[in-house]
Amino acid sequence: MRATRNDDVDWDRWPVADYLAENYRTLHPADAAVIAHHSAYYRRLPPHGLASSVELGAGPNLYPLILASAVSRRIDAVEAGAGNVAYLRHQILDHPDTSWLPFHALCRRLNPAVPATLAAALAPVEVVHADARALPPGTYELASMHFVAEGATEDPAEFAEFCRVFARCVVPGGHLVAAFMENMPTYRIGPESCWPGCPVDTALVREVFDPLTDHLEVTRIDTDPTLPDYGDTGMVLLTARSTTAERG
Repeated sequence: MRATRNDDVDWDRWPVADYLAENYRTLHPADAAVIAHHSAYYRRLPPHGLASSVELGAGPNLYPLILASAVSRRIDAVEAGAGNVAYLRHQILDHPDTSWLPFHALCRRLNPAVPATLAAALAPVEVVHADARALPPGTYELASMHFVAEGATEDPAEFAEFCRVFARCVVPGGHLVAAFMENMPTYRIGPESCWPGCPVDTALVREVFDPLTDHLEVTRIDTDPTLPDYGDTGMVLLTARSTTAERG
């Protein structure tokens, strides 16, 4: 059977409400660990010292945007799915859900450069309804990506291409921060919908990013029993700097 690729999927049908209910209505230990990992990297950067950053495949997840608000004066949340775009715009332009307050509190506790209120942390965000693969290279000073490349395709080659676009959308020497579901198979959200998954681990993430980056650091955290069992075995976390040219 042919692997499902990104363009085979109708991302406008992404079940936003089910995804939020299953994953983000409470602050789970795995996400607290991701926030702690990323905050340690962001604290090494000058507060609000970057002109622009991007979140690739932002989805309805606000905490990566909150984290980036500590270092970036503009944050583009690039997202292809119409439902996710509508949710993000509602959160930023109207009023964010109170369920994100504990996420903001933890981000700010770990990095006081995060603005004092959730609304202020989201104020630098511009929602961009677009395919992340169309981003031109060398556009941003920082890029982050959370649970996207391995959840957009079943094809390892396409996973690697998503990662290459991610690494190349920043200027040479630009900052990269990412999280991947480890060994994620094709998975379900809610009672019916089924979505592609490409199983990855720390070795594969290193293999893909080593030619694209310098100062590559890859680690992992164990699976979180408080989250739904999607078949994954944990999360893989990455920080790096983009190279001036691809090696190898």
